[in-house]
Amino acid sequence: MTSKEILQYVKDHPSGKVKIAFTDIDGILRGKYISSEKFLSVIENGMGVCNVIFGWDAGDVVYDNVEYTGWHTGYPDSPAVLDISTFRKIPWENDVPFFLGELTDQKGNPSPVCPRQLLKQILKEANKQGYSPIFSQEFEWYNFAETPQTANDKQFKNLTPLTPGMFGYSILRNSLENPFSADLFEWLRKFNVPIEGIHTETGPGTYEAAISHAGIAEAADRAVIFKTAVKEIAYKHGIIASFMAKIKEDLPGCGGHVHQSLWDKAGKKNLFYDEKDKNNMSDLMKSYVTGQLYCLPHILPMFAPTINSYKRLVEGAWAPTTLTWGMDNRTVALRILSGSSKSCRLETRVIGSDVNPYLAMTACLAAGLYGIKNKLKLKQPATVGNGYRDYSNGILPSTLIEATQQMKGSNVAIELFGSAFVNHFTQTREWEWRQHLKAVTDWEYKRYFELI
Repeated sequence: MTSKEILQYVKDHPSGKVKIAFTDIDGILRGKYISSEKFLSVIENGMGVCNVIFGWDAGDVVYDNVEYTGWHTGYPDSPAVLDISTFRKIPWENDVPFFLGELTDQKGNPSPVCPRQLLKQILKEANKQGYSPIFSQEFEWYNFAETPQTANDKQFKNLTPLTPGMFGYSILRNSLENPFSADLFEWLRKFNVPIEGIHTETGPGTYEAAISHAGIAEAADRAVIFKTAVKEIAYKHGIIASFMAKIKEDLPGCGGHVHQSLWDKAGKKNLFYDEKDKNNMSDLMKSYVTGQLYCLPHILPMFAPTINSYKRLVEGAWAPTTLTWGMDNRTVALRILSGSSKSCRLETRVIGSDVNPYLAMTACLAAGLYGIKNKLKLKQPATVGNGYRDYSNGILPSTLIEATQQMKGSNVAIELFGSAFVNHFTQTREWEWRQHLKAVTDWEYKRYFELI
């Protein structure tokens, strides 16, 4: 639809309202309904959004250590704009119009803390170099036959999974819950978040879906919207969908792997593919891969942003622990799929489902471009077999605080994303770590209650 047609749709919609949303630092959509009249004014003149959405954590507890906003600023409104190109109709809300927005500063420049603006900044750099990044993300997630109220009443213990047992790629389980999976497929497509496939993953009530690829900006919008859309559709079926990276010690974690390739400006040639190379990898792709391997320890919190993220990054749990790459190898950090010129791509497997997709895709692209810019050579051999035991090039940081401190002091991270973003983001991750230290866990009770 053209901009004119979109505006007319908003004017004509019988609900008289529009749903808008902005993505916070954790990837959570923060938004509201506004009247159609208000929207028509906002789309022309911009709007204000209380900047507390970048001044508190996922539980709405305000940070005490960030510079961007706080009690010291009085939590004023931040200028914001809505992007009319993100228009969608919400099929489970009578096709109410929906739009994404982003924050700016007082002069209309991109806000240094806004994830969507950061992605657009790195995309602009890629375009200047003649590259069209094509991305997609796939998510694994848990589903429980619970409501927010029952989960809270149970204190999030002994929750009932949607289906029992370890049953990956199960036709039976998908048939058992067919109304839910059918609505996911159909409603997501109507919401312009098309998925290539959906199946059960190994683990009780666990699903996986792969979102169709697109230019990186659209791919990131789709991924961000996907997570909230899945939760809302799940509510319609009396289900809670959780994108935690790890729900239980003896179960696999949930990944949010990002697939990526660089194409020419016209979008006709995959610049990662070279049929003359033994692995079909162009020199450009090799430098891109090397850039990610080099940068990974400097930017890991953008791929693994929570305390829980690092419970997933353990040996033998289908998530990487070492700085490795390989050809179609699911035990390494970077998996190369180079079968044809159309499908040749890199899959970054470090990323968990609890990630902010804007930050994950931004980090992937920026690190890859770093390798190209610095003409890094892929001297590290491909890992064949068990990547968990390939320590030759190092291991990933094993906790959020370790990863955060490495990013905070990294000139590489500052070069990629700017000091304003790095400072704010690492401050929020330090806060997250401090909140975790206060908690008394079930493990501590079991370990110490009687015996110590």
